[in-house]
Amino acid sequence: MPEKDQERLATDLGATVAQLMRHLRAASPQGELTPTQRSVISRIDTGGPATIAALARAELVRPQSMRLTVGALEERGILARSPHPTDGRQVVFALTDEGLRMLTAVRQAKQNWLAVAIANRLSTEEQQTLAAATVLIRRLMPE
Repeated sequence: MPEKDQERLATDLGATVAQLMRHLRAASPQGELTPTQRSVISRIDTGGPATIAALARAELVRPQSMRLTVGALEERGILARSPHPTDGRQVVFALTDEGLRMLTAVRQAKQNWLAVAIANRLSTEEQQTLAAATVLIRRLMPE
């Protein structure tokens, strides 16, 4: 059972990470994408082409909701459909060249914003502390 100090730290850390994520999203040149759309694009980039059902399971949403998300991305030319390699009844969605360009631009903008903030707002010692904290935060993630 966590103690009060650990509960307070968990609350502060969660709020701070959420605020950082909002700033990173705002730094993105593709601010008009929803968080789910961004997540789907990133998931397909990392895991490869996927079906609506697989994406819905991964994102913890209903397939009907995922159809809307994927449809919007397909309409914008970010995703393209193709036949499933082993099941002719299904289709898979993959990033288009435009989708890859957009994803690269989004990631670069976020990284640039954060790197500039670190360089301009933190001393060398604070940057070292942040590096150590990053290792600790990574250890909190489930394996």
